[in-house]
Amino acid sequence: MDIKEMIQKDRPYVISYKDMPMNLQDKSKELYFEYNQTRPTEADKRKSIIKKLFAESTEQTMIEPSFRCDYGFNIHSTGMAFINYNCSILDTSPVYLGDGVFIAPGVCIACASHPLDPKQRASGMETSAPIHIGNNVWLGANVSVLGGVTIGDNSVIGAGSVVNKDIPAGVIATGIPCKMLRKITEKDRILLTK
Repeated sequence: MDIKEMIQKDRPYVISYKDMPMNLQDKSKELYFEYNQTRPTEADKRKSIIKKLFAESTEQTMIEPSFRCDYGFNIHSTGMAFINYNCSILDTSPVYLGDGVFIAPGVCIACASHPLDPKQRASGMETSAPIHIGNNVWLGANVSVLGGVTIGDNSVIGAGSVVNKDIPAGVIATGIPCKMLRKITEKDRILLTK
């Protein structure tokens, strides 16, 4: 199995950065650079670039510049996804975005990590694990989602949180580290006034 095949698998891995072919990022860097230079009125051009950049996208995959990613070919957007300003996705493993995902400004989704042991880190060792973000998830401003995490359907992650463990479906979770605060209930509905 070559390295590209390895990093596209839905499972964690360990590698040395010295073994990573740097040219794997060439296409994504060109495409996200081009995307970030588009005019706001160039919706068709933006959609075309997203289709070339992501492994999977839909007509409802929307990104506000500026956006950056490692590879792009590891990002799977299978429904409506709104990715707001200044998002970075370190897709050294697959990143799955469900339908109805809202990603607020400044979010970092990072599959990649490094060893805590300084000698291993200095040797070039890197780790990576997939990230699964369920349907109708909202990531608040400046949230960081770390490798190996699954966020369940219909959950909300509070602004500034660092998600380093799985979050169940249908909850509000917040903090550093991010923890479930409570379930989302009917009391959370906003009443419309006329």
